[in-house]
Amino acid sequence: MSEAIRIRKTTFYFILAISIIIIGGFYMLKGNSSTANLPSETSNGEFQKVVIGMKNLNYYPNTINVQSGKPVRIYLDNSVSGCFRSFTIRDFGVAKYLKSPSDYVEFTPNKKGTFRFACSMGMGTGTLVVE
Repeated sequence: MSEAIRIRKTTFYFILAISIIIIGGFYMLKGNSSTANLPSETSNGEFQKVVIGMKNLNYYPNTINVQSGKPVRIYLDNSVSGCFRSFTIRDFGVAKYLKSPSDYVEFTPNKKGTFRFACSMGMGTGTLVVE
């Protein structure tokens, strides 16, 4: 009878450990799925500066807000790698490979709305909100 209790305890602890791992993984992925809005910075009124990184195999933040009619510069930081460095916003004719964090794309959003940005392969995506 004590062996049956020991097996039940072992099974219980095993199921508990697996449950904790699954629940912890769910919350880690959910917490980093990034629909955060990061306001763009304005540098001396000349352009809106946006720096995008990479987190959980996607752009971070993957929603950015900018103002219509003001030039925007988008930089990709050191965390961005692979095809994610080939940055595109098709609605504004933006397509450029940003080799280093000092490289950027610059454009002036001339229409308000919500637009998609992505890597050249469409693996990484995000949303540009022009207000």
